[in-house]
Amino acid sequence: MATANRADIIRAIFAAYLSSNRKLVEDALSDDFRFTSPYDDNIDKSDYFERCWKNSDWIERHELEKIVVDGDEAFVTYLCVAKGGKSGGKSFRNTEFFVFDGDRVKRIDVYFGASYENGRFVRQSER
Repeated sequence: MATANRADIIRAIFAAYLSSNRKLVEDALSDDFRFTSPYDDNIDKSDYFERCWKNSDWIERHELEKIVVDGDEAFVTYLCVAKGGKSGGKSFRNTEFFVFDGDRVKRIDVYFGASYENGRFVRQSER
């Protein structure tokens, strides 16, 4: 598979969150999909939609800053901007590591970055 296609799949997944197109995301993820973040440890596809999908309505936009594809793996770094009133207008930068199996995503690992409010750094409290 061409690396441009994988980058396009990543762009489509991020766009699907903003348009609430759950079907596109479900179809893009493999049946044995796994997701890990600082809050989630290797959860499956069902748990991913239960825990992560229902909490995406506060996002105003993703600014995809960099997508690097290397074979079956890709990194994407993005700025996530919250809708005006929700989360105090905060934004944060994350990097996600994607692993593909053919044209479907088999794994996503999320690495959290810094948070900002009104353009100023906000120190995160420990969980």
